[in-house]
Amino acid sequence: MPDTTNNPNRRSWLDVHPTSDFPIQNIPFGVFLTPDDVITIGTRIGNHAIDLGALHQLGYFDEIPLTDDIFLQDTLNDFISDGKKTWRLVRNRIGDIFDRDNPALRDNKVHKDIIIFRMDEIEMQLPVQIGDYTDFYSSKEHATNVGTMFRDPKNALMPNWKHLPVAYHGRSSSIIPSGIPVHRPNGQTMPLGADTPVFGPSKRVDFELEMAFITTDANNLGEPISVNEAEDYIFGVVLFNDWSARDIQKWEYVPLGPFLAKNFASSISPWIVTLDALEPFRVATPEQDPKPMEYLQFSGKKSYDINLEVSLQPEGAKETVVCKSNFKYMYWNMCQQLAHHTVNGCPVNSGDMMGSGTISGPTPDSYGSMLELSWGGKNKVILNDGSERTFIEDGDTVIIRGFCQNEHVRVGFGEVSTKLLPPFK
Repeated sequence: MPDTTNNPNRRSWLDVHPTSDFPIQNIPFGVFLTPDDVITIGTRIGNHAIDLGALHQLGYFDEIPLTDDIFLQDTLNDFISDGKKTWRLVRNRIGDIFDRDNPALRDNKVHKDIIIFRMDEIEMQLPVQIGDYTDFYSSKEHATNVGTMFRDPKNALMPNWKHLPVAYHGRSSSIIPSGIPVHRPNGQTMPLGADTPVFGPSKRVDFELEMAFITTDANNLGEPISVNEAEDYIFGVVLFNDWSARDIQKWEYVPLGPFLAKNFASSISPWIVTLDALEPFRVATPEQDPKPMEYLQFSGKKSYDINLEVSLQPEGAKETVVCKSNFKYMYWNMCQQLAHHTVNGCPVNSGDMMGSGTISGPTPDSYGSMLELSWGGKNKVILNDGSERTFIEDGDTVIIRGFCQNEHVRVGFGEVSTKLLPPFK
């Protein structure tokens, strides 16, 4: 099934600003609440939200094998379960409907009033019911920085790191969409020089610049997924802020890894951008040395050139860009992550989410966390209003943005924006 939506010359009859993340070549998928308080599955072109449930009911998806209620759900899980062929058929059809040369909907004012909303008229929701969530640790630069800070710099990477995509199983119940605030977490910490731990609010709340991919139903118990077939089971990608409480984590993580330091909240952008939309932005994965084991060896370009940035915005002040990075820096790509996740026969379901791990680049301005930007709290990060940060303070909003761009088109993710509130009382 060919992908016809990525034609860089295609234009929509909807107005799209040249710098928009959502041209007709994108066609992401999400869930939103309409002005009439109806939850529907939709897509976005420019600053317009499109009700796919209404579009389907009015006959615009005729001849595509879809159930009557496929877009009338409050999550994308059932649609994702339909598989790659259906995703592409629907995305191509949406591109055709909104092509500037197609008058069917363009010239039907009654239908347009039912189907199309301004973004400021709707409220975005969590796009999928996330059954399971895995967080990888796949940026060599990030892992090296953390290892250098807390261990011998000559042995910054653990012995297993270059042989497999390291990961842990996270908590899906606290994953939230952009715009939902997060409370500073409480937990146990061990103050420097103390002999016993104390309980109280974390003093080192941090963001983690990540991306995450969403899977479809992929395999049965005991059945691995091949690295070269993994893309068939990846629906799309979102921006991901995996909040961390560094002081809580430092005390609790031995021997099993993060727990309360991570499970209090993780934030995602509300629009899922498909791998089809990212196709024009493929790049090679960084060289892997030593050569991975056979089940992790792949052919072709499996990484993507996605520009990423993080801003901090104190309450009542302008934002400051504190980090600029790129998804292409990831040492282990998504296909390797999914192949490793399932090589032991672990089943993967529709709506499962896999976080990339913090995405840091090779230069200090590309470090994807305050832990690295402040180098463990030793250096001050200066904001535009003159204030200083080592970690996130109450009232600060963390904003992550991401987009791809070549000489023809820009395809982006919008943003994930989250405000840190004081501890819950």
